Amino acid sequence: MNIAGIIGILERINRNRKVIVTKALIVFLVLSAGFNLYLFVENLNLKKEVEIIKQKQRFNDNVLAFYKFFIDKVLNPDEDVDFETRLKLESSVRDLNDQQIFDQWQKFTASQNEDEAKKEVKNLLRLLVDKISK
Repeated sequence: MNIAGIIGILERINRNRKVIVTKALIVFLVLSAGFNLYLFVENLNLKKEVEIIKQKQRFNDNVLAFYKFFIDKVLNPDEDVDFETRLKLESSVRDLNDQQIFDQWQKFTASQNEDEAKKEVKNLLRLLVDKISK
């Protein structure tokens, strides 16, 4: 075999290496793009989950604030609840934007006697705790 033949063989080997390296690089880029797309979608899903958790935490914070306000202003004081406090309580209940809590609040405020009020306030407080527990 002469030098020209050897050089020809080496050139073909070199071309084959280039083809193999090029194909390997293309496969790597496609896999990398696919993995990046997967990570992007997972990131979006995690952001949605975090937002849901934040909303639930805000709701829980608002329920706890109302719960504390209710106990401080309705259950603990020695005097009757004044009109301004009633308005603040009503506004706080509406701000929770929860129909079940609002309905139970309406039952409590519509109580006709002390026994009925005690029953409805227990139901209201139980509902508030249940809402936070979920």
